[in-house]
Amino acid sequence: MTKKKEQVQVISQASLADGIFSMWIRTEAAKSARPGQFISMYTSDGTKLLPRPISICEIDKEKSALRVVYRVTGEHTGTEQFSRMQAGEQLSIIGPLGNGFPLERAKGKRVFLMGGGIGVPPILELAKQLSCEKKQIIVGYRDRQTFLKEEFEACGEVYISTEDGSVGTRGNVMNVVEEKALEADVIYACGPTPMLRAIKNYAEEKGIECYISLEERMACGIGACLGCVCRTKEKDAHSNVNNKRVCKDGPVFLSTEVEL
Repeated sequence: MTKKKEQVQVISQASLADGIFSMWIRTEAAKSARPGQFISMYTSDGTKLLPRPISICEIDKEKSALRVVYRVTGEHTGTEQFSRMQAGEQLSIIGPLGNGFPLERAKGKRVFLMGGGIGVPPILELAKQLSCEKKQIIVGYRDRQTFLKEEFEACGEVYISTEDGSVGTRGNVMNVVEEKALEADVIYACGPTPMLRAIKNYAEEKGIECYISLEERMACGIGACLGCVCRTKEKDAHSNVNNKRVCKDGPVFLSTEVEL
């Protein structure tokens, strides 16, 4: 089904850390949204025709609301314009888009929920909705600005890594797994490609079922432009080559499906 552009209202806006902002919006998209999906947000600047894909952080179906937590990527950018918006203002979005995490794969199992950088926010709604035997939330940050930490602590066991060692384990999320000798049957992960590559390799080495959410620059967000393809093991029925569209076929993939 083709998604239509929707005019939505900003409920609230807050700064969580340097360059990191949280926005709640009231939208019909909340009724069908799932953990791991994203929305495309449009600016009011006519010179910026393409929307910005932003992962969904939290879903409140009762209030028809979605939360996005995003990083401002520079001055005069779409994300910088979003960060200046206030409660009551309106913007256009399309969503929810993409395929989310398969929650049913976690039932009765030990699970890693792994997020790094701006891949941390999409893990929150997943942590809230996931039902499993043991929920181990492993999140990586640059420094002591551990945004969303309290929300994660309400969902399960939380382990933190920081690049500078100011909080938790020095290094990245895989350093946490090694230092704490953690084990899992299923992995869900979202973050930059080097992190996902390390998790994919670890999962394949250990024989662990692993789902990764890819970060990729997107244009249309609906699978039409082929601007966000990733290399895959199997041929894509749409293009008949070894590519899949991150926005349409993903952003969540079984790790053995894709090449990083």
